[in-house]
Amino acid sequence: MINPSANGWIVKFFAEQKSILSPAIEDPSVLYNKIRATGFIYGHIISIDNSITFDTNSWLQNEISKVALLNTLYSVYRLSTNDTDSKFFISKAISFYNEMNPQGFNLLKKVLPTGTPASNLENIIDERVQTNDNIISKNFSHVVTNALLFVDVLAFQHFLNESSIPAKYLKKIEETAISIITLALKTKSNKSKHDDLLIKLFEASVRYNKYTKLNVQNLEELKLDYFKNELEIKYLIDLAGMALWSDGVIENNEAYFLYKLAENMGVSDNFVSESIINTDSFITINKNNIPYFNYSNPVKKFYDQTTQNVVKLIIRNNKRLTKEISQSKELMILLAISTKRDLDEKEKKKVKSQLLDICKTIPSLTIFLIPGGSLLLPILIKFIPQLLPSSFNENLEEIE
Repeated sequence: MINPSANGWIVKFFAEQKSILSPAIEDPSVLYNKIRATGFIYGHIISIDNSITFDTNSWLQNEISKVALLNTLYSVYRLSTNDTDSKFFISKAISFYNEMNPQGFNLLKKVLPTGTPASNLENIIDERVQTNDNIISKNFSHVVTNALLFVDVLAFQHFLNESSIPAKYLKKIEETAISIITLALKTKSNKSKHDDLLIKLFEASVRYNKYTKLNVQNLEELKLDYFKNELEIKYLIDLAGMALWSDGVIENNEAYFLYKLAENMGVSDNFVSESIINTDSFITINKNNIPYFNYSNPVKKFYDQTTQNVVKLIIRNNKRLTKEISQSKELMILLAISTKRDLDEKEKKKVKSQLLDICKTIPSLTIFLIPGGSLLLPILIKFIPQLLPSSFNENLEEIE
């Protein structure tokens, strides 16, 4: 099983599917539809289209995003080059990110010259899907971390076909995406409570230019003829459709906007109809799990999301955590006491110190060591007695 937070996950990714690699998709439309079905287009990934079935239940959201990004980049590589060599792909991907490394967002800061190409790409992808330095802000904005991640895929395809990326490409496609979403929302008769949030989410997802407020009044001002690639065009239309769906209904004037957008980009009405159906189906099925539709209470959302992430990390490192804790008699006694009463300040300080020492020895738990991470320790303390083996809980009772 792949652990997307462990070194070597990319090598393992390709090793596991080497013997059952499916044929490359030669039709861009078919590839796009498959990518859209995973939720990658909408910024909410529910699956990974691959010959291997990945069990993502124990993965954190950023881990799902990392594997999905790698998988989608590789799919586009195979589409554009008709080549399946993972080593060549990794080399191209690194060259691509070296070229698109944006000002103010040092994507390659963790890449070491002595690293293997695969480990270098792991570091790059890890940096790409992380957008905040602070654990608190990260969890408040996790809904937008990868809202525009498909821009990387589009730029990579451009890079493969042209061997370079035009200087204004990244800035242009991000600004166009934000402008189209803004214009789409302006056409709505009934404003949803999610509309303003949706704009803020996508604005916060901009990575490859210093975002400034745009004041586009109509589609004609966007100069959409700049985009010729089929994947680019369909992506922009789907983004508009997602924005219009936010109240659950696409009215006549909103549908007109979508068809007009498609006309300006040279896309048939059939694709717009298909886009409306697919967007409605995807969001209807997954609405309860799409964060921005459930963002009425940011504080509660933060707590729920971080709690889920911490529980996953504990489960994944259950055996190692049990071993480390059991070696500290004082910590076990304090944990046992904490299940019966609140610890005093001195006891809390001891638990915090010892748990942080343990987290230093377990790579996946270093989340508690970054700025703001110690605030999550009460969640860790709360769930340790519940998630560790029953024999551990019995030991706690004996110690008490």
